[in-house]
Amino acid sequence: MTDRKFANTLARGLSVLRAFRVSDNGLTRTELVVRTGLAPATITRLTHTLLELGYLSQYGNMLRLGPATFALSSVAGASSSFLDIAEAPLQSLADRTKTLLVLSVPDATSMTVVRTWRPKDVASVWLEPGNRIPIADSSTGLAYLAALNNARFEKLESREDWRDLRGEGRGQLARQGYTFVQGSARYTQSMNAVAHPFHASTLGEPVVFTCGATPEMLSDKRIAEEVGPALREFVRDLELQTGAPRTYEETQRRIP
Repeated sequence: MTDRKFANTLARGLSVLRAFRVSDNGLTRTELVVRTGLAPATITRLTHTLLELGYLSQYGNMLRLGPATFALSSVAGASSSFLDIAEAPLQSLADRTKTLLVLSVPDATSMTVVRTWRPKDVASVWLEPGNRIPIADSSTGLAYLAALNNARFEKLESREDWRDLRGEGRGQLARQGYTFVQGSARYTQSMNAVAHPFHASTLGEPVVFTCGATPEMLSDKRIAEEVGPALREFVRDLELQTGAPRTYEETQRRIP
């Protein structure tokens, strides 16, 4: 990062907090080294500081998210009122399409899953909050890049590699109203997915809703004829209910 205003220590500390997943019953410092890619000495310093501030708690040699993180998450949840409106329709969409519905937010070169809605009585692909989806080669990442305004896109570290992807995503949204990375171009062959960005009026940049399932359950044909259009209409309805921006031009006026 060449930005002189960028606080690397803060970024590393936040990467420690982002390393935790819902299924974790605590992490050791060694596991944090593996997940963050940071040096052991750096992890030692950062975890000591986060423990002192209450963002981590320690049980034996295991570290867990501390009470201070709950305060932050409760404030963030309260400010994301669109989820209150969308909760029941999202579960209904998951049940109707028999897909796992995922809400993802940007996190460096990946999208981090923050909420999931599993279809009832249907075996679905396994993702949970805290899992990461790469921006490159995923329908989710394509939707995110397509939704960024010019100023925000220029701040991305990998923007030169992603210019063509951004153009492809915008083209797909204009033509069909959703993004879809097909076949061998997908980052994983075990999941087929279709995505659409959403600009919540209370957030500073787009988030992404994604419907996913195994290719056997979610064929390209189902995406084109059923699931893609259903996701597109869901997001449009949510935009109307929340007053969220609906065009790139409107997004650029609202987001600095």
